[in-house]
Amino acid sequence: MDLAPLALVVPLLAAAALAAVASHVRRAVADVVTVLAAAASTVLCALLLADAGSGTVVEWFGGWEPRDGVAIGISFAVDEIGAALAVFVAVLATAAAIFSSRYLEADEPYLHVLLLVFLAGMLGFCLAGDVFTMFVFFELMSVAAFALAGYKIDQSEAIEGSLNFAITNTIGSFLLLSGIALTYGRTGALNLAQIGEALATQPADGLVVVAFALIASGFLVKAAIVPFHFWLADAYAVALTPACLLFGGAMSELGLYGVGRTYFAAFSAAFESHQAELRAVLIGVGALTAVVGAVMCVQQDHLKRMLAFATVAYMGVFLIGMGTLSAEGVAGTAVYVLGDGCAKAGLFACVGIVQHRCRGISELRLRGRGRDLAGTAALFALGGLLLASLPPFGTFLGKSMLGAALRAEGYGWAIAVIVLASVLTGAAVLRAAGRVFGGWGARPEHPPATEEEGAEREVERGAAARTPAVMWVPAVLLIAGGVAAGVWPGLADAALGAAEAFTDRAGYSAAVLEGAAVAPPPAHASSPPWFDYLIGVGSAACALGVAALALFAPRPRSRAAAELGAVVSRCGAGLRALHSGRIGDYVAWLLAGFTALGGLFGLALT
Repeated sequence: MDLAPLALVVPLLAAAALAAVASHVRRAVADVVTVLAAAASTVLCALLLADAGSGTVVEWFGGWEPRDGVAIGISFAVDEIGAALAVFVAVLATAAAIFSSRYLEADEPYLHVLLLVFLAGMLGFCLAGDVFTMFVFFELMSVAAFALAGYKIDQSEAIEGSLNFAITNTIGSFLLLSGIALTYGRTGALNLAQIGEALATQPADGLVVVAFALIASGFLVKAAIVPFHFWLADAYAVALTPACLLFGGAMSELGLYGVGRTYFAAFSAAFESHQAELRAVLIGVGALTAVVGAVMCVQQDHLKRMLAFATVAYMGVFLIGMGTLSAEGVAGTAVYVLGDGCAKAGLFACVGIVQHRCRGISELRLRGRGRDLAGTAALFALGGLLLASLPPFGTFLGKSMLGAALRAEGYGWAIAVIVLASVLTGAAVLRAAGRVFGGWGARPEHPPATEEEGAEREVERGAAARTPAVMWVPAVLLIAGGVAAGVWPGLADAALGAAEAFTDRAGYSAAVLEGAAVAPPPAHASSPPWFDYLIGVGSAACALGVAALALFAPRPRSRAAAELGAVVSRCGAGLRALHSGRIGDYVAWLLAGFTALGGLFGLALT
């Protein structure tokens, strides 16, 4: 059975059917069809993951199989990393589909159609075996995401956030397509395995470097890596919560998957002699992203923007892991993505519950209004501890594996950056939990002018006096998934074996071009050392401490402390001012970032 195509066909057919009968189908029917289609894709992707355990699964459309190492046809080439990411995406889509049954009383099921098309685009991107097919599904995913971000068309903020999202990511798509064109011009191939074989036989000249810089930059725009990140908070702040579950849990991670897939399958042999220099560039950019995202996260009052900047911070962490260019780093990143993605998706679901029950989104304006939401408070606090990497949660296991990879490559200093990102993002969430659900902290004299009855209104069905099961069940299961990832027997070993196959260009090429059954090698990941437990407990304790200081610390009495606070405040204000919301500024930063990153790639790879 061709499981890979079926995983996409199911949501696409369901979306087409709902769109065709949009004016006639009852809302309950649309809800059921969407949930069943997403669940069916989850099952198909899980079966595909089981098949990929025996070696890369290759599906050639129309029977156009390669001859003499030349691939003309279109293929899906599915290894364990790609299949596992597809399963994760499908699980999040199922949770979003369940959650969305509380939204939008309108009869037309357009939200359902967009969610299913978005799911199909993400799945196709995970499973594609050639770079142009990746681009096609990248665009399908992006168009659906633009519409989801701007779904509340009666609100100007939603339109503005969606336009910022669309314009910046369209420029990223142009960069990506330009890189693909240059690669095709040099190799005459679009299949990733064939590109890798062609580039392995010739030196990496300036054209190849520019092609890689364009492709990587295009994907890094989607991954929201600094300074390509400005669009993300604007889009997340205005998107409906069901879309945020997918945005925060998996969408930007797919951008980093694209970088890793194209590098290891196509460019790794060409750049092998410059691997150390490329590693320095990627880890440096990842560290900058982690720090900027974490600092911005802890300054936010808007709950969705806070989680959006937490996403930016962890995209920096994941780029650090991918930037090790090692199987160990990729394995740690994969586990970290699982734990963190579940945590952020669960936290977005909790924010949706708060909006439903309290009709607000501003942390300060919501002070104490969530006292009756004990269950949601517990989930929110647990999500904050997940972001802070408390042992033995999934984020802790991923951070431990990532730390071992960094120490092996001589980048132990980057562990401190990861810990800082964990502390600040965890502290921001824990501070919000204390203020919203406990009523802690001083009452603000002048609450921020967050238009929570306007820009943040989400149209829901039913009274706000209770939390329906379709809202709290996904939140519980997602947070539980982030916790369980840390104690899942054999997860670290499976991730390491899958990562070794993911980084094995020769094995991937043999599976795709020759049909060889290359099973992932057996692997055994080391258990976290004792000092990683200390670091994990310490980072969680520091997050609690920072949150407590933000809530309870008195105003500084000494002149020196007041001046230091003023300096910190001015620095934070300056960083916030860069996130102006003006698309012209964002495009200027994007182009400046591409120029700088391209220059760094040029210096590193030539």
